[in-house]
Amino acid sequence: MSQINISNLSFSYEGSAEPVFENVSFHLDTNWKLGLLGRNGKGKTTLLKLFLGKYSYTGSIQASVSFDYFPFELSERQRKKTADEILQEIFPEHEFWKICREMDLLQMDVALLYRPFETLSGGEQARIMLAALFAQEGHFLLIDEPTSHLDTAAREAVRTYLQGKKGFILVSHDRQILDGCVDHILALERNRIVVEKGNFSSWWENKSRNDSYEREQNEKLKKEIGRLTEAAKRTTVWADRSEARKIGFDLDREQHRSFESRAYIGEKSRKMQQRRKNLERRQNSAIEDKEKLLKNIEEPVDLKLLPLKHHKEVYVRAEELCLGYNGKKIIGPLSFEIKRGERVVLQGKNGSGKSSIIKAILQKNSEDLSASGRSLNKDKEGENTGIQILSGSLEAAAGLKISYISQDTSWMKGSLDDFAAKNSADPSLLRTILRQLDFPREQFAAPIETYSEGQKKKLLTAGSLLCQAHLYIWDEPLNYIDVFSRIQIENLILKYQPAMLLAEHDETFIKRCSVRRICL
Repeated sequence: MSQINISNLSFSYEGSAEPVFENVSFHLDTNWKLGLLGRNGKGKTTLLKLFLGKYSYTGSIQASVSFDYFPFELSERQRKKTADEILQEIFPEHEFWKICREMDLLQMDVALLYRPFETLSGGEQARIMLAALFAQEGHFLLIDEPTSHLDTAAREAVRTYLQGKKGFILVSHDRQILDGCVDHILALERNRIVVEKGNFSSWWENKSRNDSYEREQNEKLKKEIGRLTEAAKRTTVWADRSEARKIGFDLDREQHRSFESRAYIGEKSRKMQQRRKNLERRQNSAIEDKEKLLKNIEEPVDLKLLPLKHHKEVYVRAEELCLGYNGKKIIGPLSFEIKRGERVVLQGKNGSGKSSIIKAILQKNSEDLSASGRSLNKDKEGENTGIQILSGSLEAAAGLKISYISQDTSWMKGSLDDFAAKNSADPSLLRTILRQLDFPREQFAAPIETYSEGQKKKLLTAGSLLCQAHLYIWDEPLNYIDVFSRIQIENLILKYQPAMLLAEHDETFIKRCSVRRICL
């Protein structure tokens, strides 16, 4: 057991108006299973890269362990090799039996090591990387969003695997994963960094309790400041009157006074002035105490959605539907309906056909498609990828307007105004919704291709929210989006109850928002 000590750490990107970290100090134990939380753009990945020595900084990071980062980078040349060849190249001192042991814990077949890495699914690639890193003993792992794009079964395998490990920092926005495999939380809040024992739920409960206490204190101080302000005004009037009477008097009008009473009046005036100063000091002190509150409270703004209502109750109907590419069946037969006001979730392993079902519905309705900004029938190289209905039927209500969020963000580039124009969105409203999702203003002028994955997802979400539609089809919309924004989106869906078809693996989100699941 050893410590990782961070002292007076400061870092900012060149040209940035605000520092990412400023005089930050905290310490971590290398035996902890640590969950790293924070808004998109708050500095989670930056902190991991500072641990790795990727950037120059001021202050100190002291550790007696070596750091390893997940996912490790692979060149195009390496990705064409087998996983076994890659591991021999990157970790020449690795022991094969340890890799096999870790893969067994991850419920994987060792034979996968001898397949070209690029032919493996995203989940298989991620788990092989985890197995290789945990096989290196004595290292502290920096694990950056390992479950993005993983299906439910693969997420559960990773969660179970990490439960039995220690000595890592896990960046994740999946609340179920965080509850299942961490014992400490490192939270990058608005104006401080919090290190706390427990999992996500215990941290959230403590944060909610602290936020509630601060709001109560804030209200009490507001009332106290108002009361003191009124008292100070009255005391000022009294003090000014006493001061005026002390200076002199008119014998004709104030015959009851004598020159001997001047000392008494002077003392009374002095006490009134002192009382005024005391009230002002208390008032200023209360204002200072109030300013210390609410600094770290997340105040998610309620998002708005204006779904259209179609005259038909059933928006989409599939009966004994079989889908395929180039005449080869990939899924079916399948029957389902999506009705007005229903939130239906597609669930299944990676490659089970979730995106294919979505593409088939979108192709059926492509003339009304909004918010994706790309062709449905072509991939990013321009090749035709149109999906075919091999048998059965798929019907969409006539005139159905669909708003779509793609899971793929690789096509996103250009300026924010370009995106707004392509999606017929008002640029000002688009920026307003992005700010409500805690999108930094300085990013508005940056090219979209420089955005983080979380920021790209927020931009797609904002574009979809601006589109009035009968049916909202979102394909893995929550990948890389922070917990606070996820809760905002959940609350939006529960409030407006639009008709939705979702492909999503966040179990907490599914339980809150869906009314039905289609399991493939």
